[in-house]
Amino acid sequence: MDAQKPKNLQELIQMLHKIFKGDMINVEEVQELMESYKSNTQDWKKYAIFDQHRYTRNLVDEGNGKFNLIVLCWGEGHGSSIHDHSDSHCFMKILQGELKETLFDCPKGEDGEMNERSHRILENNSVAYINDSIGLHRIENVSHTEGSVSLHLYSPPFQTCHVFDQRTSHKNTAQMTFWSKYGERTPSQTAVSKENN
Repeated sequence: MDAQKPKNLQELIQMLHKIFKGDMINVEEVQELMESYKSNTQDWKKYAIFDQHRYTRNLVDEGNGKFNLIVLCWGEGHGSSIHDHSDSHCFMKILQGELKETLFDCPKGEDGEMNERSHRILENNSVAYINDSIGLHRIENVSHTEGSVSLHLYSPPFQTCHVFDQRTSHKNTAQMTFWSKYGERTPSQTAVSKENN
């Protein structure tokens, strides 16, 4: 990619809007752009709202309906369920700390097993990519001493995804909710939602 590197999160958002103007998505181009942004706490701290009980999803930008850009905050030991991405592209950049990504094959049929394929530690400023043709994943902050923060881009945005029980491979639908939007706390949900990224 010959384009200039974004100096801050706002420039990254503007450049993403340009990339997503059309209907075709060049995964490599988006990944390179996400990688070229160097995390700066001053850029994203207003979106980094932690909760002591679970990780949070904090909306940064709605991308003209073409994508969602979200800051996820992972307290010590917090993790997601095993989940899919509702036929969307998912890019994840580590802004602070480290996260463990575990990949699973999609279970075959109702009685299929949850086959763990691989796992890796994603370090600060690294970018991971997944879609449903690659498989399912679970994200965890395995640190017991520090929180982690990640920046996620989903295209197209989605309101629900499937979550899977590792022991039974049973599949449920989870509703996507936001802990905050544009740095402002959203009204708390009456029922505890099964949030996933």
